[in-house]
Amino acid sequence: MNTLEANWAYMMIASLAWSLKAWAALCLPVAPRWQKRHAEDRERFLRMDFRSFVQRLILVPAQILRTGRTPVYRLLAWRPDLPILRLLDAL
Repeated sequence: MNTLEANWAYMMIASLAWSLKAWAALCLPVAPRWQKRHAEDRERFLRMDFRSFVQRLILVPAQILRTGRTPVYRLLAWRPDLPILRLLDAL
């Protein structure tokens, strides 16, 4: 009766989340002018543990508005890691 399916599901969810974090880091654009800084950001993003990733980049208070059929993102708090959110422009 102990099939441990809940453990398997939790493991799969965690591995998908970790893969999405790595994919997002690899999709960060590197501009030629800021190549060194952007490459450092990408490397830091790739090496970040998942708890730090969630705290620094996912749990950012923001408003998402729509004006003239254009989405507008208003960040309500500033953090040193927020320039990494240039990923939104790449998507």
